[in-house]
Order: sequence, then C-alpha cells, then structure tokens
Amino acid sequence: SGTDEHGLKIQQAAATAGTSPPELCQRVSGLFRQALSQAAVSFTDFTRTSEPRHQRAVRHFWGALRDGGALYKGSYEGWYCTPEECFLPESQLAERRDAQGRPCKVSLESGHQVHWTKEENYMFRLSAFRDPLRKWLRDNPHAISPDPFYQRVLRWLEEDLPDLSVSRERSRLQWGIPVPSDSTQTIYVWVDALVNYLSVVGYPETHGEWWPAAHHVVGKDILKFHAVYWPALLMAAGLAPPERIFVHSHWTVRGQKMSKSLGNVIDPFACIGQYTVDGFRYFLLRQGVPERDCDYYDEKVVKLVNSELADALGGLLNRSTALSINPSNTYPCFSESCFPKILDDRGTKAVGRASAEDYEFVASVASLPLQVASYFEGFQIYKALECVALCVRQTNSFFQRHRPWKLNRQDPAEKLWLDTIIHVTLECLRVYGTLLQPVIPHTADKLLSRLAVEPEERGLSSLTFLPRYNGKPCPFEGRQLGPDTGILFHRLEKSRQHQIETEKL
Repeated sequence: SGTDEHGLKIQQAAATAGTSPPELCQRVSGLFRQALSQAAVSFTDFTRTSEPRHQRAVRHFWGALRDGGALYKGSYEGWYCTPEECFLPESQLAERRDAQGRPCKVSLESGHQVHWTKEENYMFRLSAFRDPLRKWLRDNPHAISPDPFYQRVLRWLEEDLPDLSVSRERSRLQWGIPVPSDSTQTIYVWVDALVNYLSVVGYPETHGEWWPAAHHVVGKDILKFHAVYWPALLMAAGLAPPERIFVHSHWTVRGQKMSKSLGNVIDPFACIGQYTVDGFRYFLLRQGVPERDCDYYDEKVVKLVNSELADALGGLLNRSTALSINPSNTYPCFSESCFPKILDDRGTKAVGRASAEDYEFVASVASLPLQVASYFEGFQIYKALECVALCVRQTNSFFQRHRPWKLNRQDPAEKLWLDTIIHVTLECLRVYGTLLQPVIPHTADKLLSRLAVEPEERGLSSLTFLPRYNGKPCPFEGRQLGPDTGILFHRLEKSRQHQIETEKL
C-alpha cells in the first residue's frame, strides 16, 4: 500500500492550504497509514512516491523508455483535467456553468472542470502498442477481472490510441521528478506513480523475484491507466505486464455518488467507531460487488451485521457452549452410531439419529473451505461470505431442529446424541472462525479462542472438518474449551443521525 504524492493537484492543494507539498504529503500519507492501521489492514510495505528509492526507480524506468526509442519530444495541446491529472478528448467532456455562471467544460466521468493546455512535452509512442496490448489480452483472458472491465479495455483498444504526453513543463509543475537530462520538464505523475509497483519490489535490481507475478487491485475510475498505459509502458521498458488486474466499483450513498460538495462523504474513522472494525469490514466485504456500484447507508450496515454476526454466528456460539447444554465445558465426543457415514451410492445410511437434511448440511460445510478459498482467489469475497452465511444459517437450523436442551444427559443413549449435536456444531463454528479470519480478525480470534483452537491450528491448509465422521481422529475431541469470551459480537444500534432523520419523518 502507499500514497502517490506528486502532481499538479497536490502542488495546488498545498498552495491553497498555505503549506508546502512535502508537508501536505507527510500529513495526508500519515492519515492513510492511520486509517489502514485502524481498519486492521496489514501491509508488507507502505511506499511513498516522494521517497528516494522510488525516484531512483522512476529515473531508471524513464531511461529504459528513452533507450528503447519509445519517447520523442513534441508539442501537445488539449483539455487538461487537473484533479484527474490527464488530458481528455472532446467525447469525454460536457458543457456546464462554473460557480460564477460562466460556461465551461467538465469531465463527463468526474464532473471536474478542464482547461485548455498547450505545451511542449515528451510523448510516449502509445499508438505503437495497440496490437501488442490486444495480443496480451487475447492470450490472457483473466488478466483483467471481473469480465465487464476486461471487455471495456478490449473496446478501448478498438478505438484510436493516440500517443501519450508523459511530461509537463517544469515551470508549471515543480512538484514531481525532473526528466533525466532535461531539467525543463517534470515526469508525468501517472508514469511516476505506476512505477511504484516496481520500486516496491526492488526495481531495477531485485524486482525479478516478484515481477511479473503481481496482482493489482484498482478502482474502475483508473482502469485505463492500469490496463492500457501501464502494460504499454512496461512492454516499452522491456518488462511483462502484471499477471492480474482486479478492478472494483464504487460505493454510492443512498444512490448518490460520494462528493464533498454534496456533503455525503463517508468517514472511515467514524464508521469504525460506530460499527467496530470487524463490523465495518464485514459489511464492506459482504456487500461490495466488484463489477457494479453498491449502495451504502447506516440502516443497511446495522441490519446486516446484527443479523449475520451478532445473531446468527454469535447466537450459535453462545447456545452451543452454554453450561446448561455442555456443563463439562469440553469439546464433546462424536458418535458414529448416532451419525453414521452414508455407506453406499444409493444414499442409504445405517440406522442412526441424523436425518437426510443433516447429511446435506454436513456435506455443504465440508465443501465450504475449498469454495471459500476459490472465491477469495478470484476476488469474489462477497460470494465467499454469502456461502459462509448460508452455512451458519444451516447450522442454526440443525441445532434448533434437534433441540439438544430437551435431551437427558443422564440417559447414555441421549448423551451420545447430545454430545454429537454439540460436536458437529462446534466443528462448524471452528470452520467458520478459520475462514473468517481475513475478514473479521478480532471476532474470529475470539471465536477460535473460545473453542480452544491454538494459533498453529488456524491455517486453511490443515482445515479438516468433522474428521470423526470419516473415521479419523479429531484432535479437539475431549479438549477443555477456552475461557468464556462473553458476547461474540455486540448488536449495533442505529446511528443517532438516522434516529433524528426517522423522527423527522
């Protein structure tokens, strides 16, 4: 992770704030680091494009472009959008009026105003890479996903691909890396920023250990930079494009795009305070569908998180570990006679107490780890969580269906069945806790600690569900449960703001 810090908009923002660009970047990058840390997002490196190691990599990359004949000096003019740091064609502009009522042109995508700009720059021969880019995408149909974004890039490559202006006059833009051997020009911010993917893995010396096995995660608004310009620049510098580019859409708020002017920008720090880190992470990952914009509002977060984390998952843990149900506070034994393995292909089972519904449910939980791993790998985290939530509901139904609280622990036959119901339920919870660790780390840790699952027993590779059903030993059987961790996830209250809005209605 990290911050892309150079460019005209940073230079202008610093001037408006009465500070210098380095001071502004120091403060803002600190806020991003703090947000990631508070949201329990880990990173191996936090790169800043103003760092010396990055600037050195950019200068080397520029040299590779120049030596490969991909750059030339030319005059460029067009409509420039400073917030987006790019020139826009007429087809991506609209006529509007500015704050003073004067006619002006704005970007169709963002609504930001554009200004006619004419200057002498270094140009990158992007037009020469149209066919290589098309071949790369045809040979690698999963290079960009989800598929709608892959198709969008293919359509862009059907259109003209004009050469790209890759520097700015230094007199206009001082906050950036000077062009090597031409101090009158500054390297275009996007060329500079994209190279961070290389500088962070040791370019130009040791990047070969990682590159090109890189997976980028990018917003849909910067798709062209990552899926057209960046692969072309890499090819021109003698490097392969990244292995995968995962693209995500945006969050709207009550159906409207987030914008400072509308005052509907969501503050992540406030959300973490209101919903907890795990609650906020769970909502975003459970509801965020990469290929389309998703809508955010308070009641939606509260309803989803309460129903799936507090009630379904938390309720299941509390019920199955209650002293009234499990007075010995242990991971009870599984009885093959109560829950025998299906013996033949016709679906006939030995006589036991488990129903056909129970066998279906156990099969769906057994297939869950591979299913979740596959969805995680494919960047479809919402689908993985949908599968987990469905299995949690099925486990609650299983527990409810057999009413263990009605069984008599003094009767040996009843005790076998009671222990088996609890064993199956705890095994399910162990699977859910393990699979949910990347999404709700604190809650998953609390759940697994309650089940006495040791840190070294929490990996995906060693996750075997219900081994006793398959005649194998279960390392947890008979183990004393961990101390009572209390309520797994406290129910959320609706925000005060929402209550005020509701009262107004």
